[in-house]
Amino acid sequence: MDDNKATVALIHAARPPQPSAFSNALVFGWRAVLKFKHVPEQLFDLVMTPIMFTLLFTFVFGGALSGSTSAYLQYFLPGILVQTVVFNSMYSGMGLSTDLGKGLFDRFRSLPIWSLSPFAGLMVGDILRHLIASLLILIIGIILGYRPEAGIIGIVEALLLLIVIGFGFGWIFLVLGLVMRTPNTVMTMAFTGIMPLVFASNIIVDPATMPSLLRAFVEVNPVSLMTTAMRGLMAGNATMVQIGAALIAPVLLTITLAPLTLWLYRRK
Repeated sequence: MDDNKATVALIHAARPPQPSAFSNALVFGWRAVLKFKHVPEQLFDLVMTPIMFTLLFTFVFGGALSGSTSAYLQYFLPGILVQTVVFNSMYSGMGLSTDLGKGLFDRFRSLPIWSLSPFAGLMVGDILRHLIASLLILIIGIILGYRPEAGIIGIVEALLLLIVIGFGFGWIFLVLGLVMRTPNTVMTMAFTGIMPLVFASNIIVDPATMPSLLRAFVEVNPVSLMTTAMRGLMAGNATMVQIGAALIAPVLLTITLAPLTLWLYRRK
C-alpha cells in the first residue's frame, strides 16, 4: 500500500522547470572560474609572458626607438595590451581541445542544456584571463612611468575594447580547437597565424620607419587598427572612426565563426 502511494506521488510530482540558456551559461562560467582556483599554475604563462614582453621591449628598445624608456612606454603599452589579449585568446581553443580529448564534451552533448553554454564558459575564462593580464600590465606600466592621459575613464574604455577584441579573436581558436586533434597542434597553428599579424603591426615601432610595401600592410592590419584605437582611448583623443575600424575584425569574426563553431560542434 505504501509503495502504491509513493508511486502515485512520483507520477503526480511537478517536473522541475528547465534551466534557461542564461542559467546554463552561468554554470559553465562558474566552471571556468573554478579552473583558476584548482589549477592556479595555468596563470603562470598568462601572467609572466606579457610582463616579460613589457619589461624587455621597454628597457631594450625604448631608448633606441624613442630616446627614453618613459617616452617609449607611452607608445608601447597600449599595444602590448592588444598583443596580450590576442595571444591569450588561443587558450580557449586549447582548453576546448583538451576537453574534447577527454570526452567531456560528449557528456555535455547528452545533457538537456543550451548547446552553446559550454562555449559561454570558455568565453568567461577568456574574459578573466584578459582582465587579469591587462590589469597587471597596466600596474607595471604605471610603476615604470606610464601615464594614461584619459585617466580612469580611458582605462575602463580600453578594457572594454580589449574584451571585445578577445571575444572576437576567441572564435578563431575555438574553431581550431574543434578541428585540430591535440592542444599542441592548436597552439602551433595559432602562433603560425597570429605572429605575423602581431609583429607586422604598429605595436612595437612606428610604421613611418618601415619600407613602403610593409607599411601599406601594417596600416590595414586589424591589429594595428585596434592598437591605434587603444592609444587613442588611453590618451583621450580617440575618434569614432578609429574605434569603428578597431571593431571591424572582432565583429566580422564573431558573425562568421560563431555559427561555424556551433555547426562543427554539432557535427563532431
